[in-house]
Amino acid sequence: MYLYRFGMQKLPFGLTPDTELFCPLEPHIEALNVLTFAINSGEALVKVTGEVGTGKTMLCRLLLNQLDTNRRTAYIPYPKLSARELKFSLAKELGIRISTECRDDQLTQRIQTRLLNLNKKHGPVVLVIDEAQVLDNDGLETLRLFTNLETEQHKLLQIVLFAQPELDVKLANSKLRQIKQRIVFSYHLKPLNTGQVCAYVKKRLESVGSTQIRYSVFANWLVHHYSKGIPRIINILCHKALLLSFGQNKDSINAINLIKAAKDTESVNTWIQNHTKLIAALVAVLASSSAMAFWGIG
Repeated sequence: MYLYRFGMQKLPFGLTPDTELFCPLEPHIEALNVLTFAINSGEALVKVTGEVGTGKTMLCRLLLNQLDTNRRTAYIPYPKLSARELKFSLAKELGIRISTECRDDQLTQRIQTRLLNLNKKHGPVVLVIDEAQVLDNDGLETLRLFTNLETEQHKLLQIVLFAQPELDVKLANSKLRQIKQRIVFSYHLKPLNTGQVCAYVKKRLESVGSTQIRYSVFANWLVHHYSKGIPRIINILCHKALLLSFGQNKDSINAINLIKAAKDTESVNTWIQNHTKLIAALVAVLASSSAMAFWGIG
């Protein structure tokens, strides 16, 4: 792999949510600020939405890492569960041992008792749910009922939802208006703009100790164009471009290799196949040594 060739401590463009590689760009910092304020304010329900690959899971991990060490948290990464299964998942996260034969009313009572006991030592439990768009109506209604658990001063459970925009479509249903009304704070993650893409790529390279890789303005334009500002696609394109550069014994994320990476990436909505002649002409124009040096393609 190019890891050792480029002097990197680890892969800069992996797809796992490695918080050490987090780039503090405006959309994600704003989202974290909204979440932190909502939790510190004692709100029962808050959500963050964004398209696939915009960094919701990274934010989820950052939030869990940044919460006060005294706070008790519960985490459900994929809640495609029935209402009963959702209760059992929460019970497990709270450390409750319970039989599968337990009646629903008993299960709810056990959860409430546990939350009351935890509240005395740690305050409200923070329940973080990723991929919340897969919750069905019964699951969402179960969460709403959880928000009813409270003392005279504050909620026993604070719920944070990370979801794709499909969740907003579900919440537009009049049958779910009760839970929608309880979402006091929400934030929608937008794709990165061109400048943010550049900062993102360079931050990732710097975070793994790489000082060798060249990254030009034109290469950045291509990354933004092909990825539409989606961090996951940025990672895929840059990883593939570095693999190609490694094979060519070059030290750059360059335009030619990015075009090849885009052609090899099914999720990229690219005009390459319909503009082969245009791309060939562009490459020919840039093929002179001066142009190659200017655009950082060499």
